[in-house]
Amino acid sequence: MSRSARSPLLLAGLLAAAGTAHFAAPRQFDHIVPRSLPGSPRTWTYASGAAELALAAGVALPRTRKTAALAAAAFFVGVFPANVKMAVDWRRRPAPQRAAAFGRLPLQVPLVLWARGVAKNAEGTA
Repeated sequence: MSRSARSPLLLAGLLAAAGTAHFAAPRQFDHIVPRSLPGSPRTWTYASGAAELALAAGVALPRTRKTAALAAAAFFVGVFPANVKMAVDWRRRPAPQRAAAFGRLPLQVPLVLWARGVAKNAEGTA
């Protein structure tokens, strides 16, 4: 299988793992839900987990890949405020935790670009 053929499946796997984690260990995600969002943090945790699982399924299927990959790129942009909140909240934690929290911020850029690349490559297969 070529690298370009594996890329959507790897992205789908990442999204599926992240979505599953939202249900398996929701408490860790509840803490990074921005306080400005209405409702319960747990509701947002489950909603974002469900969205990631739906995006994973969409990216995995060639028929829906382009649309789902574009939606995944938008999703990665949309969850950025939670990553900022985590970095701010963890700024006084031990160095390894602080590094992980701040390290997540620039990782959003390659995730967005990856999803956009998957969408672009899906144009010829739809």
